[in-house]
Amino acid sequence: MNFKKYTMLDIFLTKIAVFFATLGFVSLIPGLANLVTNTHWAIFLTISIILALKPLIKSFR
Repeated sequence: MNFKKYTMLDIFLTKIAVFFATLGFVSLIPGLANLVTNTHWAIFLTISIILALKPLIKSFR
């Protein structure tokens, strides 16, 4: 795969697709929906920051 050919639109559409796929999984699996709604919001925020650190550091170098 050659990731250099990706445009900003490609990356944006991929992120939106993952977002809606996640919503689909949460709505299809009741146990997952229960887990997500009972989890504190700060846990999701912490995980997202940790996962975004490496790309952010790489983009500012």
